[in-house]
Amino acid sequence: MRKSFDWSMVIAPVLGGLAMLILWTVVSQFISPDLPSPVKTWKESQLYVLRPFFKEGEMNQGMGRLAFYSLVRVAKGYSLAVLIGTPVGFLLGLSRVFARAFDPIIQVLRPISPLAWLPLGLILFRASEPAGIFTIAVCAMWPTVLNTAMGVRSVNVDYLNVGRVLKLSRTKMLTKIIVPATLPYMFTGYRLSLGLAWLVIVAAEMLTGSPGVGGFLWQEYNSLVYSHIILAILTIGFVGFLLDRLMGVVERRFKAA
Repeated sequence: MRKSFDWSMVIAPVLGGLAMLILWTVVSQFISPDLPSPVKTWKESQLYVLRPFFKEGEMNQGMGRLAFYSLVRVAKGYSLAVLIGTPVGFLLGLSRVFARAFDPIIQVLRPISPLAWLPLGLILFRASEPAGIFTIAVCAMWPTVLNTAMGVRSVNVDYLNVGRVLKLSRTKMLTKIIVPATLPYMFTGYRLSLGLAWLVIVAAEMLTGSPGVGGFLWQEYNSLVYSHIILAILTIGFVGFLLDRLMGVVERRFKAA
């Protein structure tokens, strides 16, 4: 029997969006007059939306172009986070000695804010671009490390016993049993790391003034153009939402394979 389309999947988000617009309008009219209304925000920001790739200066660019700059930095930092975090996570899960030696260090480094890592990156690399990528990689890799290690430790003992009975080599034990069983945990870590990477790049661009969504937001704050601040915030939210959904699609594809 063919399932009917669930209209609540469309109506509910639309109603939620309308409720937020009404609340935004009320706050801008009666509580915070400095906050531009939705209509004013659109009037003052439509150029950056309707012409997303125009460029008339370092920071006076369309939101599509600025978001692209930020996404390129995120892709570089996130790739480093995954390439470093995945093997470290496997080592933590497979080796008790490695875990005892480095788990305390990881627990100390993990909660450090990107606002603290960025100055260190500037000292090490003496340039804002590599410093931002370094900050993304360091801050974003911890969910990958911890979830991968948890996945390795959660592998069913029966699977490992079967591998021992079949006298599989360590390489085959890893590729045929441990890695496939760990994949769901790894992708959870990858998804969390991607969200962190997007959060960190905004903070890094705000501090370094690099062209991107974060740099644009900080420039408009200093210029007191509040409508553009809201535009940047909404862009950050929408791009983060799309990245999360994209990672969800990739995760489902791998699970179905």
